[in-house]
Amino acid sequence: MFSTLLEYRYLIPLALVIGLSPFYPVPHLVEKLQMLRAGTLQRPLDIFDLVWHAWPLVLLGGRLGVDIGQRLISKQQNRT
Repeated sequence: MFSTLLEYRYLIPLALVIGLSPFYPVPHLVEKLQMLRAGTLQRPLDIFDLVWHAWPLVLLGGRLGVDIGQRLISKQQNRT
């Protein structure tokens, strides 16, 4: 069941909805990254908010990394 939840058809919409909500005026993830860059990300609620809106993108990036790594390994094995 866990591998089913890591399919792209679930990860991409999840990353877009949670990662970019609320869409107006500025997505929370963008706002929290700006705060992090400015050094004003200090409150625990803001840190939690950054983690909450970033985890789907991190999960999607991990899945992409695993898939790309597997493709590269299989291509190298097919050459030999």
